[in-house]
Amino acid sequence: IVVSACLLGRNCKYNGGNNRLPDEKLQRLKTDYELIPVCPEAYGGLTTPRVPSERLCDGVISKTGRDVTAEFQKGAEAALYLAQLFDIKTAILKENSPSCGCGMIYDGTFTGTLVPGDGVTAELLKAHGIAIIGESKI
Repeated sequence: IVVSACLLGRNCKYNGGNNRLPDEKLQRLKTDYELIPVCPEAYGGLTTPRVPSERLCDGVISKTGRDVTAEFQKGAEAALYLAQLFDIKTAILKENSPSCGCGMIYDGTFTGTLVPGDGVTAELLKAHGIAIIGESKI
C-alpha cells in the first residue's frame, strides 16, 4: 500500500518534522503489507521545510500567498504513477493535508478551520479507483 511518508516517520512535513504513527500501528502495517512511502509535496519539488500551504478552491496557496498548485499537481501525478506501477488499490494518507487529506481539509484561511474536501493527491488517487484511508481509520 501507498502510505504518506510522514506517517512512516520520514521528516518531510512542511515544518521539517513528521507525523509518525504509533509503533503498534506501524508494526501491524509492516507485518501485513509492503509499504511504499510517498510525499507528494516533495515529489512536486517543494523543499522541506517549506511554508505551509492550504487548498483554496481548485488551487493550493502557501501562507505567503504563493500559488503552489503546479507543484502539488506534479506530486500527485508522481504518487499516482507509483500506485499504478505497483497495482496498488489502497493508500493511507495524512488527514487534513492539502495534498493527502481525504474528506476534510483546511479551508485556505490558515486559521485551522476544516471544511469538507480532498487534498490534490487524494482527489487524483480516488479518481483512479484507489481507496483512501486516513491515519485515524487504521
